[in-house]
Amino acid sequence: MWSEIFFVHLRTMKKLLTLALWAVVTLAQGQTITLTGDILLDRGVRQRVKSIGYDGLFTPEVDSLFAQSDIVVGNLECPATDIRTPAMKQFVFRGDPEALTVLRRHGITHLNLANNHSVDQRRGGLISTVENCRAAGIVPIGAGANMHEAVQPVLLTSAINHQPSNIYLFPTLRLPLENFTYLPDEYSVSQESLDSLCQRIRQLRAKEPNAYIIVSPHWGIEHQTEPYLQQRRQARALIDAGADIIVGHHTHTLQTIEHYKGKPIYYSIGNFIFDQTKPINTRACVVQIRIAPTSVEVETIPVDIRNCVPHLETP
Repeated sequence: MWSEIFFVHLRTMKKLLTLALWAVVTLAQGQTITLTGDILLDRGVRQRVKSIGYDGLFTPEVDSLFAQSDIVVGNLECPATDIRTPAMKQFVFRGDPEALTVLRRHGITHLNLANNHSVDQRRGGLISTVENCRAAGIVPIGAGANMHEAVQPVLLTSAINHQPSNIYLFPTLRLPLENFTYLPDEYSVSQESLDSLCQRIRQLRAKEPNAYIIVSPHWGIEHQTEPYLQQRRQARALIDAGADIIVGHHTHTLQTIEHYKGKPIYYSIGNFIFDQTKPINTRACVVQIRIAPTSVEVETIPVDIRNCVPHLETP
């Protein structure tokens, strides 16, 4: 009996030691944030899943990349709901809620809903998607019970001891919604004016000078490889307001990557899990931000999408 107690105690101490060592390594390395492009769970992806299952959408290389990340943010390009109340618009999507559990199992921690397809099944579908994300263990961002709630910055990680300062993400839809009435007191996605967004960033920067601020805008013209002039102006305004990096999507293409005042601007990182097959739509990237106590490293990881499945390009 005493020997059994001893070995149980020994195993417990070993687990605690492992956790302690992991904490030391984490404190030394800082935080790793990975952002992906558009994730579609309908249309051609739905058909592909019939052959390979949802797990088949993730390669070992992608799983390994996500496993090395503390936070993985994807842009969910459809509601994930059993509600079927299609909006009156050209492209209307709906994903199955059970897919969310698989996304979480493969490492996705946050899903951005501040885009033009989150309301494809109207407000009821948006609310259901938020609930289904939470049930799957994923944090839904860029949506809320009203516009005030939807536009709040998302705290991705908190500063601990000598960790970097708090890391925030501003998801924002910079496009008008097709046949969806703007009702700021009702359930909404994050959709505010540029002036309001910049003011919110300035206030956060003044309150927390050392915060790391990510802005993720859903914007641009679809199937274009260059941002248009207004995007460039908006990007500079966001950085002037205090943003550290901009990582955008919506165009379904990989767009220009540039720097302004030393801050990276990814106008569009393209698709991630998607069914479009033209070369212009299958080239994309993943952005990985490694934030240590004294440094920030941003890496662009090329992605090649084949038959709906993202593959990391290796040198």
